[in-house]
Amino acid sequence: MKKKFDRQSFSWSGVAPQRYADANDDGAGRSWRNTSRHIIKGREEGGRFDVRYFEVAQDGFTSLERHAHVHSVICVRGRGYAVVGEEIHEVEPFDHVYVPADAAHQFVNESAEPFGFLCIVDAERDRPRALQPDELISLRSNAKIAGKIRL
Repeated sequence: MKKKFDRQSFSWSGVAPQRYADANDDGAGRSWRNTSRHIIKGREEGGRFDVRYFEVAQDGFTSLERHAHVHSVICVRGRGYAVVGEEIHEVEPFDHVYVPADAAHQFVNESAEPFGFLCIVDAERDRPRALQPDELISLRSNAKIAGKIRL
């Protein structure tokens, strides 16, 4: 199955953008802003992996979370940064970021242009989990991370 990419609208045929989640806070300590998700190849199409495109608008961010599955992320639009564990990775088009299992992670856009990335994950995977209070305290005590995480 082919889903044609349209450069002008930065979208794939038959793939409607979705809200990143139902609200800007899931009540479990995870929050996000100005982020959309496009499921290019989802589990309902079969196979072992899903391919999603996330677009983070100006001043947006994904949730700070962790889970047992890994992510393979490739930036395809704009610039941003990824918090992965206790590291900050500046990201620009065609950079790859690997998010290991159970690593706290978040993607942030501080620029005026959209920051978009492909995210490939296992089709069968666990749900994201918010960080525990002690994990947040630890991240906030790290000088290079403290000013970069968004909540």
